[in-house]
Amino acid sequence: MVVLKRPPVLISMTTPSIPSIHLLSSQVANQIAAGEVVERPASVIKELLENSLDAGTTHIDIDIEQGGINLIRVRDNGHGIREEELKLALSRHATSKINSLDDLDHINSLGFRGEALASIASISRLRLSSRFHEQSHGHSIYLEGKEKTEVEPIAHPIGTTVEIRDLFYNVPARRKFLRTEKTEFGHIQEIIKRLSLSRFDVGFKLTHNHKTLMVLKPAPDDDAKLQRVAMLCGPEFIDHVLTVTKEKSGLLLKGWISKPTHSRSQPDMQYFFVNGRIIRDKLINHAVRQAYEDVLYQGRHPSYVLFLCIDPTEIDVNVHPTKNEVRFAQGQAIHGFIVSSLQTCLATTRPKIEQTTQAVNAPVSLPNTSSAPKLNFKSTIAPTSMQHQVKEEVSVYNALHPKKEETSDLFPINKTVEKAAIADNKSIQTTPPLGYALAQLHGIYILAENSQGLILVDIHAAHERITYERMKKAWQQDDLQSQTLLVPINVAVSEKEADMTEEKQDFFKKLGFEIDRTGLEALVVRQVPSLLSHADIPNLIRDVLADLLRFGISARVENHIQTLFSTLACHTSIRANRQLSLSEMNALLRDMEKTDFSNQCNHGRPTWMQMTLQELDDLFLRGR
Repeated sequence: MVVLKRPPVLISMTTPSIPSIHLLSSQVANQIAAGEVVERPASVIKELLENSLDAGTTHIDIDIEQGGINLIRVRDNGHGIREEELKLALSRHATSKINSLDDLDHINSLGFRGEALASIASISRLRLSSRFHEQSHGHSIYLEGKEKTEVEPIAHPIGTTVEIRDLFYNVPARRKFLRTEKTEFGHIQEIIKRLSLSRFDVGFKLTHNHKTLMVLKPAPDDDAKLQRVAMLCGPEFIDHVLTVTKEKSGLLLKGWISKPTHSRSQPDMQYFFVNGRIIRDKLINHAVRQAYEDVLYQGRHPSYVLFLCIDPTEIDVNVHPTKNEVRFAQGQAIHGFIVSSLQTCLATTRPKIEQTTQAVNAPVSLPNTSSAPKLNFKSTIAPTSMQHQVKEEVSVYNALHPKKEETSDLFPINKTVEKAAIADNKSIQTTPPLGYALAQLHGIYILAENSQGLILVDIHAAHERITYERMKKAWQQDDLQSQTLLVPINVAVSEKEADMTEEKQDFFKKLGFEIDRTGLEALVVRQVPSLLSHADIPNLIRDVLADLLRFGISARVENHIQTLFSTLACHTSIRANRQLSLSEMNALLRDMEKTDFSNQCNHGRPTWMQMTLQELDDLFLRGR
């Protein structure tokens, strides 16, 4: 047998060449910068529009061809660029927005890095034309790759025009990642939508492939602003919004949020602006979600257009090259301010009282919260049944459901008053928002009549919200009581989480916890809130710490307690097929009108609906 031997492997003994350190060429440096800020044509539009807005424009024309790949032209009527500064404007790190490091602490402009035009010019064929407001004519300069022409005089109105052709013509690797013309133009429309929502004082005109698609005039007053929002977000949004205006400690939050009953399946209509700059911030998103927590149906998302005005020194906008992120100096205070502002606004989602005159002998209302049996949160007993986690002799169920031998009605009602109220309904001219009960349908719904037509009320959902809000108020009025554990609970955490626990001792004590650190990555829980004695304490503690590390604040404990209340409210509310008298139904309607968030139950379902006389007439073809 012949054995074939492998030839010996020759190992080179030469030292591999080590590249020397050198400066990048301006062209390469600009293209690297372009990679950070120019992802697609929409990114170019964003940079150019922000420059126009910073230049004090009142109107912007945007011309697009082939989704921005072939042509992007933006013309404004701002103050323009001086002749001698045109060349400099195309240089990297050239800006009129800041002069020193101190200026970064109070930035009021949208742009400030001075990289946009130079970066865009490095990946396109760019012409910059402008007329400074103090000059008699305009000037123009053309740049293609490394080639730059001299500045030439031209006829041009006051303002600036930036024309960009053949985007990524010299970077084919980037160009091949662009999507279809329709997709790229959709991204452009979204950018224009955001910026036009941020500046109601500026008019916008958008043309695509020589076809005018959008014309927005300046919106100087509230009605005009709402019209613009309706054009951009749809009339459905405007028809179901709540207006937010809240000012506190140098913070101002204003804008519009959707009612909980008109949410969306995706978070695709959420616009938040800080000092006119649109941002995507995890702290803001968390605050909005918390505000909607017990009024939004599971898996749904609110819509909003909100503006936060804050001292520029309290935020850092120099966090990301795209300037879509900010960092707050007092993140916890901002979070709390947004949550409280939105919850105050959402609390108004109840039947509106349009009439001030109260009818004589109107049905008797439910007892006020102050006179209702109070919940006792001082108990250290923790039964296993969810329905009896509050001390038995004052349990929610017994308080809201008297025994049959005590009263045959759900609420004690004066029978004489009931008959008088029913008889007097016909002569009442001014009715409350939910009107007066007519009947009960299948033991599930209340049929009521008001001045607009017919009211339908889901009895269980309405009573559930009333009960839930009473529980929350009773809890908020009492101190949250703790119970000492017979066997302390050991919790394994990371070193960073253990450090956070030591730092936030006061926070945990306020919530009713006593937690000690016993090691580098170990905690021991000695006291817990009485209401949460049967909760999964280790996972709850870890979730709270995760929130504290990420957002600087956590509402996990409050959410657990409110979840408990939600379950109790569901179990103790009026069940289906419970027959109610007219007075009981009317008492429920009056209490709905006084209860915050009563337009929906604590699971986010609607509690009532209105059918107007016109809608009823249309159903029966009356008048046709």
